[in-house]
Amino acid sequence: MTATAIDSGLFRRVLRRHAAAVVVVTAPGEPSTGFTATSFTSVSLDPPLVSFCVAKAASAWPTVRGAGLVAVHVLTAGQEPVARTFAARGTDRFASHAAAGGTWTPGPDGVPLLDDVLAVLICEVVNHVEAGDHVIVVASPVHATHHADSTATPLVYHDGAYLALDR
Repeated sequence: MTATAIDSGLFRRVLRRHAAAVVVVTAPGEPSTGFTATSFTSVSLDPPLVSFCVAKAASAWPTVRGAGLVAVHVLTAGQEPVARTFAARGTDRFASHAAAGGTWTPGPDGVPLLDDVLAVLICEVVNHVEAGDHVIVVASPVHATHHADSTATPLVYHDGAYLALDR
């Protein structure tokens, strides 16, 4: 039996049923790059590895492709505006973030680090895996920080909407 791929519309509708944490990935460059992703996941504990996906057509891809380090920022439930800013197309996302009162600082090798997020992993990029119209970026965390408030909750994306988890 030969399997055939499902229709892309059905595929999107099914994937909307999957809830995912929302992250912003940043990379150094001129200008710096940042984008919102829901494809972030842990890959391995030994050695520690994570991954995220970026579309080959995305404006961020050329910078991410050449980056040695990236930062993955897990957003808090109250950071929907940050997620929307870094998901916007055709804008200077860092200028928009600053205009909305958001702050960031340059980290190692100039990687932009967003302030007041739930957690940050600074990662060394170790592999790119082409997968259809996207590239899976595999990275090794070299530094990590997390929000001091253990009751803080992540921002989640489900069925086309940003949501907060109830504790």
